[in-house]
Amino acid sequence: MARTPLIAGNWKMNLDHKEAIGSLQKFAFSLPKEYYEKVDVAFMVPFTDIRTVQTLVDGDDLQFTYGAQDISKHESGAYTGEVSGKMLSALGCSWAVVGHSERREYHGETDKLVAEKAAAALANGISPIVCVGEPLDVREKGTHIDSVVTQTRNSLEGLSAEDLAKTVIAYEPVWAIGTGKVASAEDAQEVCAAIRQLVRELGGDEVAEGIRILYGGSVKVDSIAEIVGKPDVDGGLVGGASLKGEEFAKLAANAAQGA
Repeated sequence: MARTPLIAGNWKMNLDHKEAIGSLQKFAFSLPKEYYEKVDVAFMVPFTDIRTVQTLVDGDDLQFTYGAQDISKHESGAYTGEVSGKMLSALGCSWAVVGHSERREYHGETDKLVAEKAAAALANGISPIVCVGEPLDVREKGTHIDSVVTQTRNSLEGLSAEDLAKTVIAYEPVWAIGTGKVASAEDAQEVCAAIRQLVRELGGDEVAEGIRILYGGSVKVDSIAEIVGKPDVDGGLVGGASLKGEEFAKLAANAAQGA
């Protein structure tokens, strides 16, 4: 089954709603139209930018999707600071990142909570991008495959085969995030293949062949083509390189050519 690459820009805590307009417009003007048929592009923006992005996408009929960097496991209620799937769905979000390593590290998010957030996204018609990955010490011990597979299994707990078919998994080795270090394309392929085999076990062959598994971790313009050229790597979760519209357009174009 041919899987269209997904290039998802994760802005993290960058770009206010005014800056968002400029970055997205530059991206839209910079990516040639023919590439939109070869690669799916999405932006994971701060909560404060989502309404602005929705207005821009709808008003200009832009050919990319957008989503949130987090989601509450709760539907509503006395949960100060939380944003629900219902709220995000009303703003047209297609995606919600769950379990990013920065959320796991700085906010103590567990695999159990990540699975609950993924379920909350799916219940509201939003596809979760479930992030998993190993720290440097695990990589150096050579136990990274077992570690990531276990983390992935736990982070997908309770999801049906139908749910998995609507889910994206992002492999992001923690030691490569924001450090400038990049796992080799072979490293990414090794882990993504193991994740796909787990999905095969959990959801069957059809789901495993259809699910998109991304690589995240200091993804750059000059590295993306080789990474997505691997058989089990279906795109990238891109941090800093997604903030400047022109640069991100070059990255998306390279991904389309490398797939």
